[in-house]
Amino acid sequence: MTFPMVAALFFTVALLATTAYFILGSIPLLVLKHDTPLDARFVRAFFNIYYRGAVFTAGATAISYAFAGHPAFAAGAAALALMAVVLRKQVIPKMDALGEQIQVNPIDAIPGFRKTHAIAILINIVQLAIVVWSLVRLGRLAEA
Repeated sequence: MTFPMVAALFFTVALLATTAYFILGSIPLLVLKHDTPLDARFVRAFFNIYYRGAVFTAGATAISYAFAGHPAFAAGAAALALMAVVLRKQVIPKMDALGEQIQVNPIDAIPGFRKTHAIAILINIVQLAIVVWSLVRLGRLAEA
């Protein structure tokens, strides 16, 4: 196995671990009442750290697959990196705005924040499934 392929597998596993850790860490945060700005800031910070980590690991995965000669996997990983950038630009500002409204208009802000939180988790579950599927697909290619 070549070094670029070893690097690609390493970064794929890192992406898998990052995404799984985020999901396992963010689901329990749904039990928070989200009724204080502190809850909103904590959840927002958790998502922000995840999105940064996802951009790095997905980007490194894409570069590694490109060097390993697997353009389809490189494109898929690049799409995940791009998705993390887009989600960060969409989710974080929305969480900031809803977090500021929690004290002023909790009836609308709290359900909105919880919905944003839950949708972001669901999107990441889909991303995790894609990463797992790609590893299975890569394993089948290696066998052939």
